[in-house]
Amino acid sequence: MVQLHDLKFTPFISEAEINTGIEKVAAQINADFEGKNPFFLGVLNGAFLFAAEVIKRFKGDCEVNFVKLSSYQGTGTTGKVESLLGLTESLKGRNVVVIEDIVDTGNTLESIDKILKNEEVNQYRIATLFYKPASYKKSLTIDYVGIEIPNDFIVGYGLDYNGLGRNLTQVYKLKNSKMTNLVLFGPPGAGKGTQASILKDHYNLKHISTGDVFRYNIKNETELGKLAKAYMDKGQLVPDSVTIDMLKAEVRQAKEGNGFIFDGFPRTVAQAEALEEFLNEEGTEVSAMIALEVDDEILVQRLLERGKTSGRPDDANELVIRKRIKVYYEETAILKQFYLKEGKYYGVNGVGSIEEITTRLKEAIDQLV
Repeated sequence: MVQLHDLKFTPFISEAEINTGIEKVAAQINADFEGKNPFFLGVLNGAFLFAAEVIKRFKGDCEVNFVKLSSYQGTGTTGKVESLLGLTESLKGRNVVVIEDIVDTGNTLESIDKILKNEEVNQYRIATLFYKPASYKKSLTIDYVGIEIPNDFIVGYGLDYNGLGRNLTQVYKLKNSKMTNLVLFGPPGAGKGTQASILKDHYNLKHISTGDVFRYNIKNETELGKLAKAYMDKGQLVPDSVTIDMLKAEVRQAKEGNGFIFDGFPRTVAQAEALEEFLNEEGTEVSAMIALEVDDEILVQRLLERGKTSGRPDDANELVIRKRIKVYYEETAILKQFYLKEGKYYGVNGVGSIEEITTRLKEAIDQLV
C-alpha cells in the first residue's frame, strides 16, 4: 500500500500486466502502420511513460511530439479556442497516432478530434494504456486498448493524485474506505474474547468492549462515568443513552483502523437501532452480527474447567453457569431476528480448536470485506 497526500492506495495492476498491455498495443500499431512513417502524438502529462514504451517498440521510421491540450478565450464571438500546446509543425496529410495514458470521459479526445480534423490529417488512431468502458460515453473509436479497467480511481505509471504517483512502476487503486463493523456475540465460554483479539489484529479493527468502556469511564471519573456510577449505586440500570454516548466517544476517538468489533453491545433491539442510527451519522453501518454457536453442555464443561484456574466464582458453580447461558439466549434471540431481517446474521460453529474457529470466522467476515 502507498499513501499519497491524504489518501491510501492498494496494488491493482502489476508491472507484468502493464507490460503485457503495452506489447499488445505496440503489436497492433506495428501491423497497422508498417511503412507509413506515423506521427506519434503523446498527450501530457500522464502519457509519457506509456508513449515512450510504445514508440520504442515501433519497427520503422516515425516522428514524435508531446503536447498538452490548451484553451483560451478567442476574440469577438469565437468563444473558447482549443489548441495543442507544443505542436510546432503542420500535421496536414500525416498519419497520426494519439497516445493517451487513460480514457475515461473522453472529453480530451473529443477536443483533440476537432483539432486534428482542422489540421487535415490523413488519418489518426487513438491508443490508450487504460480504458474505462463504464465511463466512456463518446462516439469516437478507441483503436488500441492495453487494459480495460473498472471505474476506479487509480495512480501510477504516469497517473497522479495531486502531482504525486506518476513515477510508480505499477498501478494502485484508491483503498476502499468501507468500514467493517462487527457485532460479536457468543455465550459464556464460547471463546469470544480470544477470537475478538485475533480478529481485531487480522482485520485492523478496534475492539470496543462495553465492559471495558464502562470501567474506563468510571475509573477515570469522566462525566459519563460519574453519571453511569450514579445509576449503578442506586441499583438501577444505566440508560441506553448513557451507554451509547460512551460508545460514540470511543468510536470518534479511533482515528485509525478499518472498523470496529462491538463486544457486549447491543443487548436489545432499542440499542441495536440506536447503534445503527449513530453509525449512519458517521457514514457507515453494522456489517454483520457474528455469533459463535456452541452446544450448552460443551459450554458448561468449558466454564467448569476454566473455573479451576480463573478464580471467578461464576465459573465454578454449574447452576450459575447454566443461568448465565440462559440469560444470553434470552437477550440475543430477539437480536438474532433483528439482524436476520437485515441479512446480517452469521452463525459460526464455535466448537473446535482456536485456529479452526478463527478460520470459520474469517470465512464469514471475508464475505463482507
